[in-house]
Amino acid sequence: MVALRVVSARRASRSEPVRPHVGIVTEKAALRGALDQARAAGRTVGLVPTMGALHDGHAALIRRAAAECDLVAVTVFVNPLQFDRPDDLAAYPKDLDGDLAVVAAAGARLVFAPTSTEMYGVGAQARVHVAGLADRLEGAARPGHFDGVATVCTKLFGIAGPCLAYFGEKDFQQVAVVRRLVHDLDLPVEVVACPTVRDGDGLALSSRNALLTPQERAAAPGLHRALRLGVAQVAAGERDPAVIAAAVAAALATEPALRPDRVDVVDADTLEAPGGHTVRMRILAAASLGRVRLIDNLGIDL
Repeated sequence: MVALRVVSARRASRSEPVRPHVGIVTEKAALRGALDQARAAGRTVGLVPTMGALHDGHAALIRRAAAECDLVAVTVFVNPLQFDRPDDLAAYPKDLDGDLAVVAAAGARLVFAPTSTEMYGVGAQARVHVAGLADRLEGAARPGHFDGVATVCTKLFGIAGPCLAYFGEKDFQQVAVVRRLVHDLDLPVEVVACPTVRDGDGLALSSRNALLTPQERAAAPGLHRALRLGVAQVAAGERDPAVIAAAVAAALATEPALRPDRVDVVDADTLEAPGGHTVRMRILAAASLGRVRLIDNLGIDL
């Protein structure tokens, strides 16, 4: 039998209430067993896949899952297959103690925190590729990134079994990729997309924001400001995707600290170029700031 380790997340001060206990499992068999047992008892299961360094955006996903499911499991695994540069993988922020506090406060009671060896074994070769969706937009800028996402999600869904899986819309293309692989592979999972959570100045919350210097953090909301200008163009009557994208790109060019990478206006349902039947568009943009690559998006209903 695989043991379930139970911890109590630390409290920041004596005045703060003690957090509820959170069970931590590090082996795939333990997660599978715990979730199978919950379903056998008639309980519904929610899964929140993360790479750790949890913030309020993750907490919103966990709270949504806890409101809709009887048992919520949060995965904390920095997936090496999603990184195309070793230095980027090494720099990714990690804080398991802080993650446990976020998980407990948000209402989940189970954390899956495996090692890379536990997840992939030794010499694993199989990869999951979602053709088309994974090859364009962000996928073109980061070759192989969505193969890493699709592979780890397929493994997590296979381990977890029937569940609702919660993802944030900040990574809009990622949600589309995961939905497609669930559909095409007939996985017993319902993907639930949740709205992007932002700081007061509009910056989309991201674990990578912790890598920004104070000066970079002050400049980062420029990406959201540029996207909002694109939305304003549509509100004023503009419908040409190229004109909207050019307006966002021009706005980004006025932000001296940001280095624009791409701006795309796509059909929100297909992520392809909008056509005559498009009823929802999405503006997606990426820009570099210091060593951090920021991505964000906003939706438009026509």
